[in-house]
Amino acid sequence: MQIIQGIREKGAAIVIAVIALSLIGFILMDAKQQGNQIFGSRSDNIGKVDGSAISYNEFKKKVEFSELQEEQQSGRKPNGSRSAQIREQVWGRLTAEKVFYAEADKLGIDFTSKELETILKSSDPSNPLMQEKDMVDPQTGKLDITKVNQAISNIKKAKDEQLDVINEQLLSPQKISSISGKYFAMLNASAYYPTWMQEKDMADKKEFANFSYVGIPYGVISDSTIKVTDAEIEKYIQSHKDLYKQEAGRTISYVSFSQLPDAADSARVKTVVESLKDAFAAETNIKNFLARNASTIDFDTNYQPKSKVGSIAIDSIIKLAPGSVYGPYVDKNSFVLARYLGSQTFPDSVTARHILIATVNSQTGEPIMEDSLAKKKADSIYAAINAGADFAAMARQFSEDPGSKDKGGEYKNVYYGQMVPEFNEFIFTKPAGSKGVVKTQFGYHVMEVISQKGSAPAYKIAFLGKEILASEATIERASLEATKLAAQKDPKSFDAYIQKNGLRKISSSALIKENDAQTGELQDARQLIRWAFEAKKGEISDPYNIGDMFVVAMVDKVFNEGTQDVETARPMTEGVIRDQKKAEQIIKNLGANPTLEKAASAYNKEVMTAGLDSSITFTTPMINGIGNESKLIGAIFNKANLNKVAPPLAGKSMVYVFRVNGIASKAPDTEAELAQFKNQQLSALRSQAGTSWFEGLRKKATIKDSRSKFY
Repeated sequence: MQIIQGIREKGAAIVIAVIALSLIGFILMDAKQQGNQIFGSRSDNIGKVDGSAISYNEFKKKVEFSELQEEQQSGRKPNGSRSAQIREQVWGRLTAEKVFYAEADKLGIDFTSKELETILKSSDPSNPLMQEKDMVDPQTGKLDITKVNQAISNIKKAKDEQLDVINEQLLSPQKISSISGKYFAMLNASAYYPTWMQEKDMADKKEFANFSYVGIPYGVISDSTIKVTDAEIEKYIQSHKDLYKQEAGRTISYVSFSQLPDAADSARVKTVVESLKDAFAAETNIKNFLARNASTIDFDTNYQPKSKVGSIAIDSIIKLAPGSVYGPYVDKNSFVLARYLGSQTFPDSVTARHILIATVNSQTGEPIMEDSLAKKKADSIYAAINAGADFAAMARQFSEDPGSKDKGGEYKNVYYGQMVPEFNEFIFTKPAGSKGVVKTQFGYHVMEVISQKGSAPAYKIAFLGKEILASEATIERASLEATKLAAQKDPKSFDAYIQKNGLRKISSSALIKENDAQTGELQDARQLIRWAFEAKKGEISDPYNIGDMFVVAMVDKVFNEGTQDVETARPMTEGVIRDQKKAEQIIKNLGANPTLEKAASAYNKEVMTAGLDSSITFTTPMINGIGNESKLIGAIFNKANLNKVAPPLAGKSMVYVFRVNGIASKAPDTEAELAQFKNQQLSALRSQAGTSWFEGLRKKATIKDSRSKFY
């Protein structure tokens, strides 16, 4: 369910022009042909689902699209570890789609071009086109069919890249939404609760028992007296193979050698920064000084409120006299000098309005109007406003800022630093009522300051920063230490070297899978994991450069797909078999046909009674004073055990000697209660089908994963 839900997510907003050209192409062309051609020519397969291939090109394009989408949303490219996570997510979606669509195809469930056309031409809020303002008639609030039809006439202009985009962001989500909705409806309709089962469940629900018992915990026998052999574990594994399935994988141990700067590196950087302090205090051209000395912190010429300065030493800095220098101090892994340049008082917030005459496209940065023409147009509008023209009306007519145009150019409660520097400078330094023309990176703005609220100090501070970096000597020393460890080519010498040199070996029992990219504390370890799957048990790696460490690893164990071996299964199985052997010993010690009194006396226990509160029914999961013992519940409602001491029973944590004292029935339910019970059971059946259906399909599928050949 979770996987399919992930497929439904639509991602970033869709460019209308791309939608118009691309989605209609799907409407007019055969859907199956389009599905086969959308990714172009096939290359090597990266995997198969029940024999249906997933090409490397198909997978790569989807991964690149997801990475680009994330970069656009977060403003930065995914790192190696995040890219690996994205590949895993894309693989999950692709395999889920193939498994699900194959099943839907068998059932005759499809998504046709007519369905898509109906969806996209509807004014239902679920239609993704309704989220795009340019496609909606502002007067009626409904989809503008004329624009959709106009887009159909332009279908031949669609390009392959546009088709890829629309397939990812629109067609695939609509397809999965439609087909899964039909599939869920079929599952709900298939829920059936026969009368005979209802009658049995009602009978089981209404009968309640009480019984007397003696519980003999397995703890009466010491663990040290019970030995569990490999042969016994192997026999148990063979009898419970479903519990001991394992995936192919590896476990490793590793030692890391830090490349981070040491105390000597820190002292070296501090000395360099201290040597610049006097010159920094005397400098008149601060921007050039910072550039000349390769400061890691740019000079911000704006005044900033205290909360926006972003320095841990701000409270100390603003106590200085203007021109003074504070530091050096450590901030964000850098040594920093701070020169206090002074303060001004600015409003807390400003309401202003503007009319933008753009010289560049704000999305692409491409020029759209010559600078001289834009200035001339802005000056003309400014003159008209000064002559009495309505500012709001002029903004709605001429402004090219979509964020404020429809509001008469107005921005309310702007805080300092929210706008680009020139815009910001004008509205915070000019008094309310001021007008003017201001040039920014976007073009020319006809400005007016409407009102200002409050007042607060803002500070101008120049920072000189030098990052504390590891020296070549520090890195070479870490590399040499890692190389020495890697020279130990067998587990015995590997461990001996670690112990002799006081190194820290990290071992993890977590199974590493072939396509993993991280393990333990190592977040970007793809190359190391690839090595581990090519290596043998006990093999030692060369040093790998991972993050800020050199890492040397050893393969502890190789796991093959199939059934666990005895060594792997022992931790999970030894306690189970030990309890079984304890139960056999306790039952043997009790002798044939023990009474409750004899059992209590043999192990110094009391005869207890449970169920007098009518709490024990066949459907009861828990027994008061005992816990969850399904085997005991089943034995209690076995008519053969009524009114006599039953044979000793081995439970989860103890052996029970018990006698069922009686089984009674509650009064019959009313018709309303019967109907309610039936509805509850049907609802439970539907819920079960709705949450476990995909896992069932996935288990039946044969999925071959060859991604490790490519990544």
